[in-house]
Amino acid sequence: MLAPWHQVDWLLFALPVGLTVFAGIMIRSTELNLGWTDWWQHWLVGGIGLLLAFIVARWPYEILIQWQWGIYAITNISLLAVMFIGTTALGAQRWITIAGFNIQPSEFAKLGMIITLASLLHTRTASTIPSVLKTLAIAGVPWLLVFIQPDLGTSLVFGAITLGMLYWANANPGWLLLMVSPIFSAIIFSVCVPEWSDWGASVGYALWKSVPWLIWVSAMGVIGWLTLPWPLFGSLGAMISNMVAGQLGHILWGLLKDYQKARLILFLDPDKDPLGGGYHLIQSRIAIGAGEFWGRGLYRGTQTQLNFIPEQHTDFIFSAIGEELGFVGCIAVLLVFWVICLRLVMIAQNAKDNFGSLLAIGVLSMLVFQVIVNIGMTIGLAPVTGIPLPWVSYGRSALLTNFMALGLVESVANYRQRLRF
Repeated sequence: MLAPWHQVDWLLFALPVGLTVFAGIMIRSTELNLGWTDWWQHWLVGGIGLLLAFIVARWPYEILIQWQWGIYAITNISLLAVMFIGTTALGAQRWITIAGFNIQPSEFAKLGMIITLASLLHTRTASTIPSVLKTLAIAGVPWLLVFIQPDLGTSLVFGAITLGMLYWANANPGWLLLMVSPIFSAIIFSVCVPEWSDWGASVGYALWKSVPWLIWVSAMGVIGWLTLPWPLFGSLGAMISNMVAGQLGHILWGLLKDYQKARLILFLDPDKDPLGGGYHLIQSRIAIGAGEFWGRGLYRGTQTQLNFIPEQHTDFIFSAIGEELGFVGCIAVLLVFWVICLRLVMIAQNAKDNFGSLLAIGVLSMLVFQVIVNIGMTIGLAPVTGIPLPWVSYGRSALLTNFMALGLVESVANYRQRLRF
């Protein structure tokens, strides 16, 4: 019975299943005094996801190449449908209601993005600028459709997937840094460079405050000189784009919703709005700190059981782990994710072709970014962006997507070259 799956990585199957079972226990803990039943729904959806993962692992992944544009079209059409028939909740229009269930197309779009980019890059690598630009243009359409929902968190995941797959497809790391440099330039400019009205009062002080931004612009000019085909024009272009991005930072900032702005800046000092946008972060840090080394014990965390942390069963599930299972529980969860990522890298390295290797790296990029940002925001090291913790946070669409992505990588492992002796 196991013969069709005899090449799959069973440890890679077992660890996400274990996380899903563990997540149901922790979700029940967060809702123990609310009477909700999300915990067993998490297990039910996880079981369906595991079945889908087995089915996908049994299919030869190469057949997806001939469906790449169909998958890309379905991805964009589903994201467009949200704009017209989507359900609005929590200030965003991200869900489509089907038979009483809310489906989030942007979650499944992550998988569509991975398949499309792997199909695009497996024959023509990203070693040339035209290839990189073509990849960015194709990835930009679903990214834009997700960003305007608005769904800042998922759009950031799309960016991480694209950068990770471009790097694996032999793109120059300097090019990748130059692509994201305008964003950092805008942030550094807004933080360091004084307003124009302040320059008249003290030019010397204003210049001194602007030094970090000027260093950043100069560094991007050096990278442009070293990595782009035309050193002089590349250097000037990199510097000019970063200077313009810095000046236009406040305009781009104005395009964000108020709650998105609060999420991006309040993590630096949540005490500025302790009862508003900073409330989640403050309570989450209190909960994790209260767990100390061994934790307060399952179902015994005061912050968790008294429901001080909103949405704790979804985005802030890690704070419940930290409070009730302590430092030991947190490290155990991180260790499981580390082993999962290690197995994904091994599958990518041993894949029989570039397409399979890129699929594994796309899934790896998606998982690594989500884990880092989710855990980072619960301990105050990253802004609150609504990114779930894979297999642990409650969310039907996200859980199904993660299991389908797992099945896709297992297909790469199952159909890799057999060793003959």
